[in-house]
Amino acid sequence: MFTNQYEQQRIEKAQALRELGKNPYTHNMKKDSTAEKFLNCYEYVKDSEEKRDESKENTIIGRIKFLRLMGKAAFAKVEDETGTLQIYFSRDGIGEEWFKSVKKLVEVGDIISVTGFPFVTKTGELSLHVKKLEVATKSITPLPEKFHGLTDKELRYRQRYLDMIMNPNVKKTFRTRSKIVSTIRRFFEDRNFLEVETPMMHPVPGGANAKPFVTYHNALGVNRYLRIAPELYLKRLVVGGFESVFEINRNFRNEGMDLTHNPEFTMIEFYWAYHTYHDLMNLTQEMFSVLLEKLELPQKLPYGDIEIDFSKEFRKITYKDSLIEIGNIPQEMLEDKNQIIKHLKDNGVEASELMSIGKLYEMLFDLHVEEKLIDPTFIIDYPIDISPLARRSDENPDIAERFELFIAGREIANGFNELNDPIDQHARFASQIKAKDELNDDEAHRMDEDYIKALGLGLPPTAGEGLGIDRLTMLLTNEQSIRDVILFPAMKPIVNSETEDNENADN
Repeated sequence: MFTNQYEQQRIEKAQALRELGKNPYTHNMKKDSTAEKFLNCYEYVKDSEEKRDESKENTIIGRIKFLRLMGKAAFAKVEDETGTLQIYFSRDGIGEEWFKSVKKLVEVGDIISVTGFPFVTKTGELSLHVKKLEVATKSITPLPEKFHGLTDKELRYRQRYLDMIMNPNVKKTFRTRSKIVSTIRRFFEDRNFLEVETPMMHPVPGGANAKPFVTYHNALGVNRYLRIAPELYLKRLVVGGFESVFEINRNFRNEGMDLTHNPEFTMIEFYWAYHTYHDLMNLTQEMFSVLLEKLELPQKLPYGDIEIDFSKEFRKITYKDSLIEIGNIPQEMLEDKNQIIKHLKDNGVEASELMSIGKLYEMLFDLHVEEKLIDPTFIIDYPIDISPLARRSDENPDIAERFELFIAGREIANGFNELNDPIDQHARFASQIKAKDELNDDEAHRMDEDYIKALGLGLPPTAGEGLGIDRLTMLLTNEQSIRDVILFPAMKPIVNSETEDNENADN
């Protein structure tokens, strides 16, 4: 650790600061302004006759991003959370001996505290004229070279802290993400939904079809599963009497990673008694309208090479009609299981006669429909056999009263009228277990006897929805990879002698 020559030089400079009586890792420093506030407050100095206002004194703390040393003076760019400010310090301003030491011992990457007054340079830039300079934190690891920056995606994700230092737009993305979450939270609170927290470790993985992560609970002596969805616990709360609830939290699915999938991701799930999935669709479109307004985004939103139109009513089309009208699947094929299997195999998708017709439809949808859904589109009325928790339609028992919202070719949300018949739910779970055994389907839903018991007490007519915060953030920040909207995405470990030694010690 810290073994290269540049790091060793910086360690020596930190020691030299100590010998001068300057702690390179001091504490209890205070600031009374920020770069942004300084630049906004003292704009008037540009129009003043003297181009300075020595009556105004400010202390700002930030990281040196640029440093230009001259004989008796220096210019630097100091960056804090709000932006970058140019500072000027000189031998006469901070004292000759300290100025000499600063020139030798302070460098790009260090965090410094500067106190001074506003003035305008000869080039017309509003800057801070330093009267006092102190080192807050000595940086041991040099920053990447300024003009090339940090462009290596792998390194950016592994060292997000460095990514944030070098790429200001990254911080902007995560500020936007925070605002998205807070806006959604306020949206539901304003509509009398109650925010709750439910367990992260489940005795039975449930609430979605996905492969779980398994851990061992030492105190209880049993396996537990990191939750793949909070759904079954949230519906237990509706049984208990909370008629409108939501949770914003993490889910974990032990599956592959790509541009839209991370094993650990954030969702909001919400449940609304005495409402239907049509009410959820209306609520979801209203939420998008509020988000665009709060984030000051246009109704026609650019995303990569496409444009998404939020200005009109979101389209609604049934699952089967989408296969025909959007996927260009002949209707007669949809009535013939063998034709579907042949078509899928011809397109490189493995399919089996043991699969249900709904599962085969799902494969067709993934192959021919999903990526074409650019403008917001609700696909409604899903096959019942791929909707194990959704209520069966009274008019057509083969379909579920369910929708998924697609935008920019990706699923954003999933909602349905909740199945509240405990006998039907038990049979659906049993069917999923059969699929798990016959097809070796690791994602099939398992039996949850306690949830069935809760339904036996009576779940009122309820509609529920889950919406992915990460994909939503991608959409609203024009990011193409889910890793760009997750602060610390999952990464393959770097194998080196140190990690190998640690793994051997654990074994």
